[in-house]
Amino acid sequence: MTSDEPDDGTDGSAAESFEVDVATTALSRVVDTLRARGQTLALAESLTGGLLGAALTSIAGVSDVFRGGLVVYATDLKIRLAGVDAEVLAEHGAVHPTVAEQLATGARDRCLADWGIGVTGVAGPTAQDGAAPGTVHVAVCGPTRLLVRSARLAGDRSRVRHGAIDLACGLLADVVMQDAR
Repeated sequence: MTSDEPDDGTDGSAAESFEVDVATTALSRVVDTLRARGQTLALAESLTGGLLGAALTSIAGVSDVFRGGLVVYATDLKIRLAGVDAEVLAEHGAVHPTVAEQLATGARDRCLADWGIGVTGVAGPTAQDGAAPGTVHVAVCGPTRLLVRSARLAGDRSRVRHGAIDLACGLLADVVMQDAR
């Protein structure tokens, strides 16, 4: 359901459950792969407000690879805790691919991990820094590469946030598996 459609009386839990299941499957593969390599993972999330960390820590055995995470919802915390460049934020705002890159790099560096994930975007209902609701940028920073994926997701706040988790988990799985080749 998009925000323009009438409410059908459901709470969206079936869709949320499916999205979390997709994310959990991708994350399970990543955790197994990182464990086998002796590598670690950290995250810095804004848009998802801790949901990505919750999805990650729902995986059995994740403590072998997960170093920790930063929930940097406020713009000043993106600078202070995650090391996002203040000039980038001033020029582009908090919802930009470069911010996602710097969140991923900051998580990796500040949590002393091999891999970092960064997530930023707009859940809505209004635009932020000129970015429309549903705009999402996720980045993964690893030992050999830094990759960003951007999307425009449809739906209400919950669907956009859960879609961002799915996008981040998919990108992480893709990059980690490609790095093994």
